[in-house]
Amino acid sequence: MPDAPRVAIPLAGVSVRAGLPSPAADFESEQLDLNDYLLRDAPSTIMYRVKGLSMIGCGIDEGDLLVIDRKLEAGHNDIVLAEIPGEGATVKRLYRKGGRVALLPENPDFEPMEFCGEQELLLVGVVTGCIKKFR
Repeated sequence: MPDAPRVAIPLAGVSVRAGLPSPAADFESEQLDLNDYLLRDAPSTIMYRVKGLSMIGCGIDEGDLLVIDRKLEAGHNDIVLAEIPGEGATVKRLYRKGGRVALLPENPDFEPMEFCGEQELLLVGVVTGCIKKFR
């Protein structure tokens, strides 16, 4: 939405440690607009809500929102949104090396999806962000 209102949120001037507590010196030294942070090219960006557990190993959980850029060219090891005819859309890690093409899950309970010969795979876009809500 090109005309979406811009909202600047205060961004702390220090990073927060995920270990022992550390007093933050300055919580409002910078402003962050989430549109600028999450979107490289707004018209080519779409969002999908995740359903399933195949990508939990890389921090993508059921219910998360994925930010997907349809203009980026998918490369080896990118997390992609792919469309598989007859099966629908899926999010997996792209393996494209040495003539092998596969979509790899990030959960050992799921099998890789191999593509060869006449099998069709449409790469819709590259996942550039993941939005989580904890509460």
